[in-house]
Amino acid sequence: MPTFVVIAALMTLAATTALVWALRRGASRVLLALAFAVPVLVAALYVLVGTPAALDPATRQAPESLADAVVQLERDLERDPRQPEGWLLLGRAYAGMQQPERALAAFERAAKLLPDEDGVQVEYAQARANADPSRRFDDIAVATLRGVVARNPAHQHARWYLGIAQRQAGDHAGAAETWAPLLPLLDGNTGATLRVQIDAARAAAGLPPLPAAETAAPGTAAGMHAINVRVALDPAFAARTRLRGDASVFVIARVPGGPPMPVAVQKHGLQALPLDVVLGDGDSPMPTQRLSALDEVEVFARLSASGDANAQDGNIDSPPVRVRLPADGPVELVIGKAD
Repeated sequence: MPTFVVIAALMTLAATTALVWALRRGASRVLLALAFAVPVLVAALYVLVGTPAALDPATRQAPESLADAVVQLERDLERDPRQPEGWLLLGRAYAGMQQPERALAAFERAAKLLPDEDGVQVEYAQARANADPSRRFDDIAVATLRGVVARNPAHQHARWYLGIAQRQAGDHAGAAETWAPLLPLLDGNTGATLRVQIDAARAAAGLPPLPAAETAAPGTAAGMHAINVRVALDPAFAARTRLRGDASVFVIARVPGGPPMPVAVQKHGLQALPLDVVLGDGDSPMPTQRLSALDEVEVFARLSASGDANAQDGNIDSPPVRVRLPADGPVELVIGKAD
């Protein structure tokens, strides 16, 4: 459908503009990685095809320009303003067209329709900053971000922007404290970039830098049942397979024969291989299920091109190793090795 293609192209322009702005302002890769988690095509298809207004002959005609596509979307929203996805798409379109005030108005409509959607609220807060001549997060934006973090402490995008807002306000220690919980959620390279930002904030607050990252030893903070794991690529597999440089490696421990949810997991970049890690209680995504409470686990490594730890087509898992806890020695995992 030509209209769908035009809107998709328009949103690609918006994403490219956001990337250029972020690079120009020296933003960390945390922001850049998170900025593209936007379901552009799904939203466009819903707005332009999945709504009754799309059956109107006046809206079926393919637009001749990006501006025409936006006009059609505006008309669609005038007929039915209860479309949060439509307002989001319109806001992103205006942002890509360098019209931040109009973008803010659209994002505000979406935020009011979806008050409990954290991602929408974060985009609204970002739009308020983009509409400000000095790119500052105002009180409303800060309150919005604080609300998201209160509901979802692990929301990376909200924490990143809230830290920026705190830095803008001169609360450097607060920014460092806001960003610090992100470190265990990020892979090694991105985490190192964020650590630089945290140390800069701490320095501005007159505080020393964070302690150097250290590998925990069994029996300390990682827990008495911590497992030393060594992960490598099978040489033959690596030689015959073209691997993406931005692929992720997950080191996972789970209950043998139990649910797929891991009891401990770490994420690292492909470039970190060969890799030595320690899985412990601090790596559990579920506070109610920790390694220290188990007698046996299954440990494996997963190579994921998508960066998602969930099992899916295209992932490569190492042969799993069943381990009695506490483990006697390091667990050797080889990705790409035949069972």
